[in-house]
Amino acid sequence: MLPFDYSLDFKNIDFRTSPELYRVGKGEQGVLLVEPYKSEILPYWRFKNPEIAKQSSEQIYKMFLDYLDRDDFIGADMARKFLQMGYTRSRRYANHKSGNKFKQNPQKEPTKEALMAARQNVLPYEVDPIKAESAAIFKAKWIEAKTNSQYLQLLAKHKLMYEKE
Repeated sequence: MLPFDYSLDFKNIDFRTSPELYRVGKGEQGVLLVEPYKSEILPYWRFKNPEIAKQSSEQIYKMFLDYLDRDDFIGADMARKFLQMGYTRSRRYANHKSGNKFKQNPQKEPTKEALMAARQNVLPYEVDPIKAESAAIFKAKWIEAKTNSQYLQLLAKHKLMYEKE
């Protein structure tokens, strides 16, 4: 798998018309960069409580299926990434009330030493059962999306066509 290419001019690329530029990457990479999908999905991405998470995950999953119906792999992959991000972000807030995992942001100074120091300064867990329930709701939809047989076929096709090493 080719890595996600952060060097692209994301502000000026329409990935719907230039699918050859899209790289799946790992996990949620590019979820807030790839247009027009980011703008289509982001307004529905919410996880404040289980009721909102259920509505959000169901809407995003519906969009995922709509993208699949149009054989739009990038749209489906972006919807899958938003579902994954719904899980990871609500899980982060479930574990850390502030949403911050570390006392200091390791990305502000991304040296190896700063990253190692940040890992030693993890904030304590403060489990929030409401956010944990939101996380579980998103996780179920994310798993449903990433194991969808049509999605997996389009993923394989995209990699075959565009992600040759």
